[in-house]
Formats: sequence, structure tokens, C-alpha cells
Amino acid sequence: MTETSTATRQRIADSELEVFPLVLGGNVFGWTADEAGSFDVLDAFVAGGGDFIDTADGYSHWVPGNEGGESERIIGRWLAARGNRDDVVIATKVSTHPQFPGLSATNIAAAADASLQRLGTDRIDLYYAHFDDESVPLVETIDALSALVDAGKVRALGISNYSPERIDEWFEITAANGFHRPVALQPHYNLVERDFEHGLRERAEREGLAVLPYFSLAKGFLAGKYRGEADVAAPGASPRAGAAAEYLDDRGRRVLATLDEVAAEHGVDVASVSLAWLRQQPTVLAPIASARTVGQLPALLASTSLVLSAAELQALDAAAAG
Repeated sequence: MTETSTATRQRIADSELEVFPLVLGGNVFGWTADEAGSFDVLDAFVAGGGDFIDTADGYSHWVPGNEGGESERIIGRWLAARGNRDDVVIATKVSTHPQFPGLSATNIAAAADASLQRLGTDRIDLYYAHFDDESVPLVETIDALSALVDAGKVRALGISNYSPERIDEWFEITAANGFHRPVALQPHYNLVERDFEHGLRERAEREGLAVLPYFSLAKGFLAGKYRGEADVAAPGASPRAGAAAEYLDDRGRRVLATLDEVAAEHGVDVASVSLAWLRQQPTVLAPIASARTVGQLPALLASTSLVLSAAELQALDAAAAG
């Protein structure tokens, strides 16, 4: 049974969206979690106090036999079965579905309608430009996304995987044309991946963007799941285990040792500490973390009420330095 978190909900910048300080990543739905397992995880997340689910139209087209949109379909069927659409916040993204690649105006309009159909809903709460598409004038992309807000199909806009300079350009175009401003930024950021701190965080601060990082647990490494090659190669290991192995160096082991110490002090799992560290970073509203089984959820939910001391934050930063 999942314990209910008492974490306070936070507003996404100046939008109308108030959310739990942890986002459930939907990238595993239709990939490492089948539909029944995905329903179980979604049910347990909501029972634990969660209300914010993140997916993308392209999830999970990379799996043999998949075409893209599998995650959205599973979430849509779950929403229909539970009748709880008004109780959850749904974020999805455009640009990576094989049938709807890129960010042209025509493609954005078609992709948004396809996502709405798969999700079985009349609106997307938070809609991201997933990856920059420099083949299309940025003004065209922003105009098309802003039009979705005007049409009532999207409540708020977000940006993911854009450079600091392109974000500057985005806001210049928005101001010049009176388009709807983005309210969220979804970057790659965690204790061992710190590029966000060199340019992107400055933009988030300046533009008032709520930061919702992905790969918050470094593909499982920061959950303490992979401490040696035997863990990576173990039967039943996640398909992402190989990617997590890239962190198994002296720095990574130093980080794990410090995480172990802090986790022991609080009586929580390593994953809880990793997510709490991220949540307490400037501009971060809520980390994104996925769970392919219900058993992985308690550690994620526990992070929402865990507060690390300044000394603990400093110790983790020191371990990750270099």
C-alpha cells in the first residue's frame, strides 16, 4: 500500500496549474511497463497524493513493434476507466512522433489533435515543444503553439531541450508578437548532470519558468540500483541499465557513498535523497521520475516531504564536483 504524501502543491509559474512536487514520467508506459502494470503505477501514484503525469507523443516509438503514442493511449484509457480527468494534470510534447515529426505549424496542429484523441481529452494541460527544430522559423512554431492556447486545446506551454540562446529568441519573438508565454522548462538535470546550471537556469530565473527536470535519477543510477557491472548485467535489469553504467566511475561511486550516508541519516532510500536534492535546487518546481512497478513508487513519493539540510546539500555537491 502506498502511503499518501502530505506535500504542498505548487503553482506552475503564473499559470492556473497547481501540482504535486513530483511528476510521474510516462516514458515507461507501453515500454517496460505493460498496460496493466501502468494502470497499477498510475493508481498508486494518485493514491499517494500525486496528480501530475508527463508523457510525449513519441513514447515509445523506439520499441520494436511500437509506432509511437503508446504511452498517451495507456494514459487515456486509464483516465477513461477511472473517470478522473479533472483531478490530474497531463503534460505531453510534440516533435518526435514518427507520423508528426518536427515543429512546423501544420504538424503542430495535427500532432496536438492526435495527442488529444489518444489521451481521450479535450485539452492538454501543459504542452511542450519537445526538441528544437531549426528547419522551421521559430516564429512559426511559437505562433502555432500559441494558437492552440487560444483555441482552448492547450492550457499552458513549455519548452524542452532548447539552448539558452534559442530560449532568448523564443521570448523575444513572444514579446514582439503578443504570443502566450511559456511557463515551464524541462531540461536534463540531476545531481550528476549539471549543464543546466550554466545558462539555462539563468533563463528560468529571468523568465519565471518553472523547471521540471527529466532523467532526475540519471536513468536509475541515482536510485542506487547500479553499483557495479554485475548490477547492469543482472537478469531482469532495466533496458536503461547500460546507459546508467556510464556513471560508474570514481565520481559516481563517491556520489553513491554520500547518498548512502544521507539516506541512512534520514532512514529513507537513496532515490528519495536524489530527488529531494533536485527539488531543493533554485528554479526547480518538481522532478520527473518514472516507475515501472508499484514497488518503486514509495521511494519517489517519500522525496516530496524530505528536506535536506544545507550541510547535506553541500556534501552532495562536493561529491558530485569534478
